[in-house]
Amino acid sequence: MFLKNITLFNYKNFSEASFEFDPKINCFVGKNGVGKTNVLDAIYHLSNGKSYFNPLAVQNIKHNEEFFVVDGEFEKNDRTEQIVCSLKKGQKKILKRNGKLYDKLSEHIGLIPLVIISPADRDLITDGSETRRKFMDSVISQLDKSYLQEIIKYQKIILQRNALLKYFALNHVFEKETLHIYDEQLDDLGQVIFEKRKSFLEKFIPIFNHYYQEISNNSENVQLVYQSDLFEKNMLPLLAENINKDKALQYTSVGIHKDDLSFEIDGFPIKKFGSQGQQKSFLIALKLAQFDFVKKQSGEKPILLFDDIFDKLDESRVSKIVSMVNQEEFGQLFISDTHPERTENIVKETHQSYKIFNL
Repeated sequence: MFLKNITLFNYKNFSEASFEFDPKINCFVGKNGVGKTNVLDAIYHLSNGKSYFNPLAVQNIKHNEEFFVVDGEFEKNDRTEQIVCSLKKGQKKILKRNGKLYDKLSEHIGLIPLVIISPADRDLITDGSETRRKFMDSVISQLDKSYLQEIIKYQKIILQRNALLKYFALNHVFEKETLHIYDEQLDDLGQVIFEKRKSFLEKFIPIFNHYYQEISNNSENVQLVYQSDLFEKNMLPLLAENINKDKALQYTSVGIHKDDLSFEIDGFPIKKFGSQGQQKSFLIALKLAQFDFVKKQSGEKPILLFDDIFDKLDESRVSKIVSMVNQEEFGQLFISDTHPERTENIVKETHQSYKIFNL
């Protein structure tokens, strides 16, 4: 599977632009601010129906314009798949596959497997647990359609339960039976989601460890630790134990919506004790493990986007990453970089076909 071409209309800083791609390696080079990352984000948009960098869809429309369109053609299983994502101000986002409109964006997830590695990934280390849960959920959702629906249902019930807790506080009432209806639904869904996350991480963590050791030349020990209330108890007893706390806080304080992944180096939080290079290596290993996991489970090589990853990494770590990409297990690769000579030297080492786009 690979992306053959892409056309952008009013997307971020582009009024109109078209690119024809090499099936193996494609590099966007140029100064900061010319739109290299925006092209990668457009590719991400075609895979996931949303931007990787801008949570508000309307912010992807070029200034002073009313709409954007991203149109791409993929070669997949010996046939062309045309994916079009568009948005007009004040209207709902539209995603089409071969001219047919998707009823739900979630139906598209998994068709075009893709992994992006970007400086923005640092949020996984610096932000709260929600960012790390979203990472976990995005990987599992690419391979398990029912999982995404289970997450959506669970979040909806949490919102309803929280609204009920607020209602109780506002009206100085408490209806245990009504609350228990939500608790039972959370128990059923929470257990299923917990088991799927646990099963995913049992397979994922060894792959992650392998990539980190490859990148770092076995110089440090890192850990990826799954933290969940459900390791101790099932949802129903947890919710019952914490009901007074939930009533006081007016929201649900325990459950799989509080799960986290602890990123550690030699047993300590990498956020506090890891150098910039170690943190970056950790994140690259995490994303390469995502690539490997999706490939093994789906039988397809995801498209790989490298957004400005060569800054802040020493040469030995960069050459390690390049040598890994050189192996046949990787499919189509997109790279953005500010140094044209560095990029060309790196891709020449792979002995693969490539294209360089100067923006």
